[in-house]
Amino acid sequence: MLLLPIETASLEPETSRPSPEKVLAGDPVHRTWNCEDDGAGLYAGIWESTPGEWRIAYDEWEYCEILSGIGVLADESGEARRYAAGDAFVIRRGFRGTWRVEETTRKRYVIKL
Repeated sequence: MLLLPIETASLEPETSRPSPEKVLAGDPVHRTWNCEDDGAGLYAGIWESTPGEWRIAYDEWEYCEILSGIGVLADESGEARRYAAGDAFVIRRGFRGTWRVEETTRKRYVIKL
């Protein structure tokens, strides 16, 4: 099928945590339902995290749409943006900073390496 729904009903999530050296606060637990992996660096699905804060470094491009919760992205200079349900944004390749999840956050994503 050439149309693919991005949903969680038929998938088991992968559970992970950021590397301990990246964690700045809390004990965030991530769940990922990867719906698309084209084998050539394109991924799409749903990601969720419990509260916490950790360092991030993006070597890929990512489109995000927050479905629920509240999160804050800050770049290396400290400029921060708060995102909540309904917000959509792009993280450009090369972004360095932090993710802080204030309330368990769920997002839809599309990643291109």
